[in-house]
Amino acid sequence: MIGTQIGRRGALLGAAAAVSTFAIGGRAFAQTQPVVFGALPPLTGAGGPYGPAMLRAMQGVVEAANSAGGIKGRQVRLAFEDDQTNPDAGVRGARKLIDVDRVQALMGTWASSVTTAVAPLCWENRVPLFTVSGADSITLLPHQGYIFRTQPNSRLQIETATKWLLGKGARRVFHMAAQSPFAQSSQDVMTEVMRAGGGAVSGYVVYERDKTAFRSEVDQIMRSRSDTVMLNGYLPDVTILLRELFRAGFDGRRFTFAYAAPASVFGTLPNEVTNGLTTFQPSPDLNSPAFTRLKAAFGSTEVDPYSAQVHDHATMAILAAAQGGDATGTVIRDNVRKICQGDGEKVDNVTDGLRLIAAGRAVNFEGASGPCEFDERGDIRGTKFRYEVAEGGAYKVLELV
Repeated sequence: MIGTQIGRRGALLGAAAAVSTFAIGGRAFAQTQPVVFGALPPLTGAGGPYGPAMLRAMQGVVEAANSAGGIKGRQVRLAFEDDQTNPDAGVRGARKLIDVDRVQALMGTWASSVTTAVAPLCWENRVPLFTVSGADSITLLPHQGYIFRTQPNSRLQIETATKWLLGKGARRVFHMAAQSPFAQSSQDVMTEVMRAGGGAVSGYVVYERDKTAFRSEVDQIMRSRSDTVMLNGYLPDVTILLRELFRAGFDGRRFTFAYAAPASVFGTLPNEVTNGLTTFQPSPDLNSPAFTRLKAAFGSTEVDPYSAQVHDHATMAILAAAQGGDATGTVIRDNVRKICQGDGEKVDNVTDGLRLIAAGRAVNFEGASGPCEFDERGDIRGTKFRYEVAEGGAYKVLELV
């Protein structure tokens, strides 16, 4: 059962198992130490609304694995650091997890800038990195197969969103983007798709995220005669932009990523400012048994896409280690695809997966986020998207496609 605490003691799950010896592939292993995995979620900063729930989801998988006997009799321990949604803090946290805690896999990086900074440490130390970051550039890095991304890349996200906007009648879209690895790739794709659909990007501004006012940028939007503004930023800056667009009298469509305007925005802005705001996000598999269990365990806490994805990160890392008969980073890397794509028996949780692997049977894991099938670069092959609109201080689902 998923615990409610996110403190360090709650995260460092499982003490070393009693000494046991058993054969794997003809070799005898004495198991005296736990397998250590690392979590690097954004507990503070722009990603702070998501990090605690992400950590909680990973902890739950580790608890379930330990209750089932762990990985080949070894208990699993989850060490974590707060990346603060900041590349420098992320690198410090990753160094500590890799050099001090000796983690065999790292999971849960959220911001693309953090993942970009952390990734070289992972492949240089042969530590697989499971991420929910979207920037195209991440899996173009020379990562030697050590990156697995469950979040659709920026091309897929922006292409899908832009086509949806075109289908709703958008013809002139102004792109407001926070400075990030996601910005330019988003602009390139949006321009291409809008032009092919008979529309245009009517303006493009990249801004610093720590600004406290956007009057000149909003003036540009108002002069552009745009019917839609894409707010490609994070919660703090998007909150300010929504307020200033309202004051300026912008009456076009306001469209943003769900992570940039989560439900907490309704506690900051009045309904008259948020009404009509449209958000989109990759959606978990809402009908899967894995998602249903995670939702029940979370209770009143929403299972957002990132929590569902990191639930699957932890499960894949554990099952890959069990499948490979060893818990090194390279073994985990080499066995991820073996446990989540292929002709094996379908499983949706770590307990059943460990049981089947122990019995020598092949498994095909599909989790709370949906099927976990990766292309040769480590990108997830596809997912559903959910579109919602703000009405009276709450979101209403428009479409799930």
